[in-house]
Amino acid sequence: MNEFTLPVWVVAAAKSATNILIGNQFKDTEIIDLPNQRESISVPICSSSVLDNGKRSLAVSHCQSGLPLDVTRGLEIWAYIQFSKASLQSRKIVENGFPDWLDFHGGYGVGKFESSGQSCISKFARDLLCINLYPLVPKGNLIKLEIILPEGKDRALKTSNQAFGVVDGLSLIGTQAEVQISASPDQLKNCIEILQNKCSKSTFDGCLTFVIGENGMDLALNSGIPSNQIIKTGNWLGPLLVAAAENRVRKLLIFGYHGKLVKLSGGIFHTHNHLADGRLEILTSLAVREGISFDLVQLISKSTSVENALLSLEEINPEAVSLIWSRMAKEIELKSRSYVNRYLSSSMEIGSVLFDRKRQIRWAGFEGMKQINSLGLILK
Repeated sequence: MNEFTLPVWVVAAAKSATNILIGNQFKDTEIIDLPNQRESISVPICSSSVLDNGKRSLAVSHCQSGLPLDVTRGLEIWAYIQFSKASLQSRKIVENGFPDWLDFHGGYGVGKFESSGQSCISKFARDLLCINLYPLVPKGNLIKLEIILPEGKDRALKTSNQAFGVVDGLSLIGTQAEVQISASPDQLKNCIEILQNKCSKSTFDGCLTFVIGENGMDLALNSGIPSNQIIKTGNWLGPLLVAAAENRVRKLLIFGYHGKLVKLSGGIFHTHNHLADGRLEILTSLAVREGISFDLVQLISKSTSVENALLSLEEINPEAVSLIWSRMAKEIELKSRSYVNRYLSSSMEIGSVLFDRKRQIRWAGFEGMKQINSLGLILK
């Protein structure tokens, strides 16, 4: 089975539509080149056709992530392509992160940042589009690409996109082509192998950063955390903390979205929601321990989701929110050290840093604050 991330299926549809528009015969697979890699992958295409007497084209693919619980599984993707004349075709990057020869439009079902209205698309997805479409664009032309996800808006309701300020659809995010199954034992094995490989290098300085998910990875890199220190953990945080201590990591930073890491402050070290949630209960407990008013504690406990609780709290009492999350960052550090010490004696320093739904680094525990200061990062 072809198990690829959403950006791969988007690019495959776009490449198929471009090929059919320049006169190439339809193929039921497209060969997709990967950024900074010599290998290519073969991706199935459902259909492709020219429209409007050859003025534009449409191709359709179906995302197959291989994950039964993944909201993108079976998602239909439409890619519309149209050329327009241009006096110069360059690779200059414009405001939306694309080169000026590629006019990208996130249509219906593609998530957009609420603050700017721009499509939520990762650097990997942009690079993937560019390296696969650029060789096909006729000289003297620009290419207009519109991506539509007919079910994207409905499926996005099952994600935490809104918590990150992304509305109206699914994000086109990802840092690689192949799907990583974050809750599977194989994913844990892969993460431990990556950790051991990093720790065995002669240049390893004893510092690692664990990030949770694509948003965490993207923000960590953009914040200046060295890529050779970063490991994307998925949901297996507990065993990876122990593995880090076993491999003589001196300083470990846990870096992630507060709505996800709240589980750690309650002692839950496998964070996938099919195993455990309890976030509202943990949030309520943190509020009580910080002496937050009874009315606000009730508001949290009766909320339908952590995201809704946070939005309501931020509107009513921003100071209370800051107290809760600062307490949470400290509890993550305490609970993480306690978890590791169940299995071995370790002097590894564990810090936590949390970012909010606007992707701003906002809170840190005592050890987390020391570590981000050494990296030159600043809390907002």
